[in-house]
Amino acid sequence: MTTRPVVLGTLLVAGVLVACSDTPPPSAPPTQATTSTTAAPTTTTAANTGPLVSVQDVDPSILVEARYFTDHNFVGERIEGYEANKCLLMPQAAEGLKRVQAELKPKSLSLKVYDCYRPQRAVNHFVRWAKNADTRMKGEFYPTLGKDRLFPDGYIADRSGHSRGSTVDLTLVAVPPPPQAQYRAGDALVSCTAPKERRFADNSVDMGTGYDCFDKLAHTANPAVGQPAQANRVLLKSLMDKHGFTNYAQEWWHFTLRGEPHPETYFDLPVR
Repeated sequence: MTTRPVVLGTLLVAGVLVACSDTPPPSAPPTQATTSTTAAPTTTTAANTGPLVSVQDVDPSILVEARYFTDHNFVGERIEGYEANKCLLMPQAAEGLKRVQAELKPKSLSLKVYDCYRPQRAVNHFVRWAKNADTRMKGEFYPTLGKDRLFPDGYIADRSGHSRGSTVDLTLVAVPPPPQAQYRAGDALVSCTAPKERRFADNSVDMGTGYDCFDKLAHTANPAVGQPAQANRVLLKSLMDKHGFTNYAQEWWHFTLRGEPHPETYFDLPVR
């Protein structure tokens, strides 16, 4: 299927941040974003950056549940810059997901993406939230962690590899997909570390925790999760690795394309 490119507007940062990665130093906990260097950001046009594409234009069978387009996320409201339930990626990353999806189909499984390209303005929204007193979603997403630890412990930072267009958060879903529960603001919250039958009824297979769970149980190789969840994590990681993606060991859902085309660039085009 022909893909529809999304023309990039302005680069927020280009070519001035070095040694940037979603993976923090070994002693750091899981992160939602990548810490930048102290180099001052510059702006430039995107004349030769290449397009972002919608993953469903590349493979319509891949499910999309853009959590930051909804209020079911660790902030508790739609995140700035998310204007549609879409997954945008660099073409190389989208094609990699298409190859993974082809291997899942004979197993009656499908990919479901939670987050793909993330505008810098969304990361800025996370940073502002991390500094305020709002803890409305603590019971689900960071039940054992004080919000005042999110910055010092590295869960929130001012840059994210997602803003480079080659990082994706995703899970596995049975085919045909089970019904997906709808979160409504004010619903009772259950810890993301609770057993699958108790936590929010995501239609994902059991991965041991919910998505965006700020807890060690979300570490990909954590042996404390049950055997079915371990097997599902291994399957997802092995297929993603086979088709060019590296897992971030502290988050079972988080993968970055090896040899990504813009490893030091952060975009700020809205998702629409």
